Amino acid sequence: MEIRYINQNDNLLEISNIYENSWKYAYKNIIPQDYLDSIPTGQWVNRINKAGMNNLVIIEDGLIMGTAGFCKSRWEKYSNYGEIVSIYFLPEYIGKGYGRLLLNKCIEELKHCGFSKILLWVLEDNHRARSFYEKNGFICSEVFLEDNIGGKDLREVLYFFV
Repeated sequence: MEIRYINQNDNLLEISNIYENSWKYAYKNIIPQDYLDSIPTGQWVNRINKAGMNNLVIIEDGLIMGTAGFCKSRWEKYSNYGEIVSIYFLPEYIGKGYGRLLLNKCIEELKHCGFSKILLWVLEDNHRARSFYEKNGFICSEVFLEDNIGGKDLREVLYFFV
């Protein structure tokens, strides 16, 4: 098992596929099914190498099974924080302990970048993810972000790791 930064040899379509499949699995019964079903192949290809974003992959036996993105906080109010933007896995690797390894690597890398405080946002109804972050040292705040995905009003809740 290896965790590393993505590089020019990585297939961005393969990494985008992780996002697509993870969304369809993790957000079932949270985001409208017709929206999830309509996610096109390659949806995230152009977002992976976005300026300022750092991307990791976790690989086992040559297969990229998960990915994570992190950066300096995108929120002006929390400009001195690092932000974990995403952690996604192919569904068959969810719940097997790999998430903790990838999360810890994100935290380590953000600290290496000089961030002593870290934040992330989670859909309020994503109880599995919320439990995961809480078990790994993140604290739920009372700060919410209103969102609309697939025509459904949703809230994201802010978590801190300090």
